[in-house]
Amino acid sequence: MSRSDWEVVIGLEVHAQLNTASKIFSGASTAFGAEPNRQASAVDIALPGVLPVLNRGAVERAIRFGLAIGAHVAEKSVFARKNYFYPDLPKGYQISQMDLPVVVGGAITIRVGEGEAAYEKTVRLTRAHLEEDAGKSLHEDFHGMTGIDLNRAGTPLLEIVSEPDMRSSAEAVAYARTLHALVRWIDICDGNMQEGSFRCDANVSVRKKGATEFGTRREIKNLNSFRFLQQAIDYEVQWQIDTLEDGGRVHQATVLFDPDTGETRMMRSKEDAHDYRYFPDPDLLPLVIAPEWKARVQAEMPELPGAMKARFMDAWGLSAYDATTLTASKEVADFYQATVSAAGATLAKPCANWVMGDLAARLNKAELDVAASPVSPAQLAALVARIADSTISNAIGKKVFEALWNGEGSTADEVIDKQGLKQVTDTGAIEAMIDEVLAANQKSVDEFRAGKEKAFNALVGQVMKASKGKAGPAQVNELLRKKLGA
Repeated sequence: MSRSDWEVVIGLEVHAQLNTASKIFSGASTAFGAEPNRQASAVDIALPGVLPVLNRGAVERAIRFGLAIGAHVAEKSVFARKNYFYPDLPKGYQISQMDLPVVVGGAITIRVGEGEAAYEKTVRLTRAHLEEDAGKSLHEDFHGMTGIDLNRAGTPLLEIVSEPDMRSSAEAVAYARTLHALVRWIDICDGNMQEGSFRCDANVSVRKKGATEFGTRREIKNLNSFRFLQQAIDYEVQWQIDTLEDGGRVHQATVLFDPDTGETRMMRSKEDAHDYRYFPDPDLLPLVIAPEWKARVQAEMPELPGAMKARFMDAWGLSAYDATTLTASKEVADFYQATVSAAGATLAKPCANWVMGDLAARLNKAELDVAASPVSPAQLAALVARIADSTISNAIGKKVFEALWNGEGSTADEVIDKQGLKQVTDTGAIEAMIDEVLAANQKSVDEFRAGKEKAFNALVGQVMKASKGKAGPAQVNELLRKKLGA
């Protein structure tokens, strides 16, 4: 039986660390990188006599997320104690939400694949709830022992749970990337996966094609890169199919992914909700979100990626591909909009080409974010304008861009003047170059007149070389064809 006889079913649980300055129930700092256990307050570890106080900023970020995905933001939600023992959870329970979460429902549209094979899909969300993070167990450099760092304990999390709507690792990665971009776009999470700010758990099962009931799922915990997410799901899917085809059974379990071996391994049998003995936290009142509070957060929301994409297409005539690429992150979208604002809406398309092309390539090569680009939106806009008004050719524009990138001028005009790059438009001067090229390349002339179009392109190249790239290609083409009587 081949893999095509099976259907993959995937749901993701994503933990997004909310970017508040203090923890969800205490005033302790959430800053990353402090010495171990320097940021664990008495509240975070539930010492006798302390009481938790809910962080208003964490709630506002949850509201913002709910509004962004078109979900129901509950007017009343309840915090519960999730009881379990683990060394990095000193109080023996985690404050979370169970029956009444703050965000219910909603959906995210993802784009999967590239080119003609690409397609869009809507992934439904089940819920998003507020909770506190646990501490961290450290297994290295402790000579066979385990160290416990409680700095992370109490850090505010928004756990975002999807419906099992994804059918491949590619869809799961597209969903995770879209969600990652969204939480950064609405400024509720910094998305730093290396620091654990955005972590994924993948619930994976398989079933025969055409079956209506889900198979037994296994949960892959704590995936902190998109590459590992894809590798882990692909391995787990194949393992489950092989197990079932060999006559075995898949048992519900929690597994870990080992990046070194590319394999998943069982961590523990999977618990269900009743195993945690949830009950309402007696120290916390129900969370009540008044309509006025929700309305104020709504008024402060930024334009969302979908709306911005539609505006780029409607107002500036961009293709769906261009608009999607330029709204993949808020930083790129902001840079592009600033460039168009400086250059003018009529140059929106060439601005898009430069942002997605030369700028993106140079940023990737230098391993820089767009916010750190040495070429500013105003500089890029002026460069695009000089190409548009034929002051320079597109080829020369690339030289000007490199000069601006390397700090060899503060504006495109300065670089053009300093390096003498202004395009030659004088017809007489260009015709003189053409005459010299034709005289020196009689063979190409004869081949062109014999019907070989490639010979014409070779002659154009020679004229451009003679002009040091300063002649306009369109003007060269026109004058050369006249000279050849074509």
